[in-house]
Amino acid sequence: MKILAFSDLHLARARAEEIVAASRVADVVIGAGDFCNMRKGIAEAMGLIAGIEKPLVLVPGNNESLEELAMAAPPGAFVLHGDTISIDGVTFFGIGGGIPVTPFGAWSWDVPEEEAAELFEAAVGADVIVSHSPPKGIADRIGTGLSVGSTAVRDAAQTIQPKLLVCGHIHDCWGEEGMIGATRVKNLGPSVNWFDL
Repeated sequence: MKILAFSDLHLARARAEEIVAASRVADVVIGAGDFCNMRKGIAEAMGLIAGIEKPLVLVPGNNESLEELAMAAPPGAFVLHGDTISIDGVTFFGIGGGIPVTPFGAWSWDVPEEEAAELFEAAVGADVIVSHSPPKGIADRIGTGLSVGSTAVRDAAQTIQPKLLVCGHIHDCWGEEGMIGATRVKNLGPSVNWFDL
């Protein structure tokens, strides 16, 4: 399976055009959250990627809520948060929001670590975890060097050992990757990222 994945589009039209163009040769497209900005513009953001004609797996970031994304997503898109979808024999689990709770205040759609850990109970057997937030210790350092990733995401990857975990959220680490056991982890950013499963 040829997977195209991106995160943190933040209404960037040129980036969206590149992703839509590349999607023509993908089997599945993943969007790992933060399509808009501060809970504004989600319908416009979904319009930017409406040209994707392949199966589309989306999770909300902290810049849009699950409900907002579900209402605005293109017809046929799979919006995941604490659940799975199987496409051509590959099982995708999605979890969105800022994990742990961010310091950004009321506009940010966040998920406490304890709640995230409970949601991950549904991820057993997943081949791919799509998380907006990175796991603690990998591709999760902000400009000051502080590691702000999620322990729940890391623990789930260690336990479940999916083939792939894709994330975003921490802009300073776009493009960075690492391993958790046999699981490849990559912080995507708003660019075309290819994976073969």
